[in-house]
Amino acid sequence: MDDSDVEDLLDEATTLFERPGNQFEEGLDVDDPTLLQLKKACRMIDAAQFLQQEDGYYTVVIEASFSAIERTIQFYLLDTGLLHEDEYINHENVYQMGEDAGLYTKEFAGKLTNLWRNNRSDTYYREGIATEERARKMLELAKAVHSHVLQLAGESHECICNTA
Repeated sequence: MDDSDVEDLLDEATTLFERPGNQFEEGLDVDDPTLLQLKKACRMIDAAQFLQQEDGYYTVVIEASFSAIERTIQFYLLDTGLLHEDEYINHENVYQMGEDAGLYTKEFAGKLTNLWRNNRSDTYYREGIATEERARKMLELAKAVHSHVLQLAGESHECICNTA
């Protein structure tokens, strides 16, 4: 992409991520990494609900729903000390650690992992096509997981999406 604006834009974007920012996203200006994960999950749910109302953004609703589920589980793992803020875990390990933390059963963890493994990437890469029903159900699942985790953690008051 030499001799195009694309390389300049890449450099500019990289520079912006290297600098401290300002005008942060509403609700995410917290110092606590645990609450940040929770509030990111809330924002994903809010965005998915907004896009669902706009109709036709099924792929993005599904992506945001998976992300909200993972962020919510990560919040709980951080909140309970089972995960350190600097520790990286991949998608499948998040679901496994949620089981280990007692959030749900082994059977549920397996189903959640299979849902992610067999459908998220297919939808994302267009091998499986996102539908309105799939998007609606994924958002319902994300909200239910979010609410369940918040009630277990006793942190419903920190939720900024009013799902809890």
